Amino acid sequence: MSDKIALFTLFLKSLCKDALMLKDWPDCEKPREKLLHHGAKSLSDAELLAIFLRTGVKGCHVVDLARNLLKSFGSISQVYQAELNDFCQHHGLGVAKYVQLQACLEMSKRYLAEQMKMGQSLTSSLSTQNFLKAELRNETREIFAVLFLNTQHQVIKFERLFQGTINAAAVYPRIVVEAAIKYQAGAVILAHNHPSGIAEPSIADNQITSRLEQALALIDIKVLDHIIVAGCHCYSYAEHGRMIEQ
Repeated sequence: MSDKIALFTLFLKSLCKDALMLKDWPDCEKPREKLLHHGAKSLSDAELLAIFLRTGVKGCHVVDLARNLLKSFGSISQVYQAELNDFCQHHGLGVAKYVQLQACLEMSKRYLAEQMKMGQSLTSSLSTQNFLKAELRNETREIFAVLFLNTQHQVIKFERLFQGTINAAAVYPRIVVEAAIKYQAGAVILAHNHPSGIAEPSIADNQITSRLEQALALIDIKVLDHIIVAGCHCYSYAEHGRMIEQ
């Protein structure tokens, strides 16, 4: 009989897990322990955010607090973009957490920027896309930027050249050519973001890609890729075989 009672107790606990304190969870389900044993990629957005928040509030453990925050803002990127007043309106969150969150975001950007530091050759499309996502995915307006490279495809400079409205940016080939000459670039990677979250290129994207390829070819500068950043996703013209020179 005691065994049946013990099993029934465990069954009730499994049904009421969300009501338990996080310390009462099985180790295999605690975010910190999961990260240590299985790596950060094994964690959900809520679990990653819970590790950052560290503690919950009365009546709400930290994972539920993280879930509520994601539900309120919509995504991790929206949490990062939140204004101080909006962030602090949530119970249990204050200026200190907001400052920590912004510092965490900036450290991530600087870490990725170091991977793309001047003089480093680009050997990975993934690292390039991760860098561009960190730079552009949280922008609420379209930004058109260029990664300038030398003839060995080593990074010279990343520069934002144009800023548009919520859905468009006026891109002038002459400005891009002038910048490429200034940096003595031998190749470039074009990049812009889609605040809509849709990574697929538009007709206008295709047209400006073609115009820039032609303009830069006149001064013997190759366009290696055009990458569109849409939230956590990217679209690469090169990976889809859509650049003039492959």
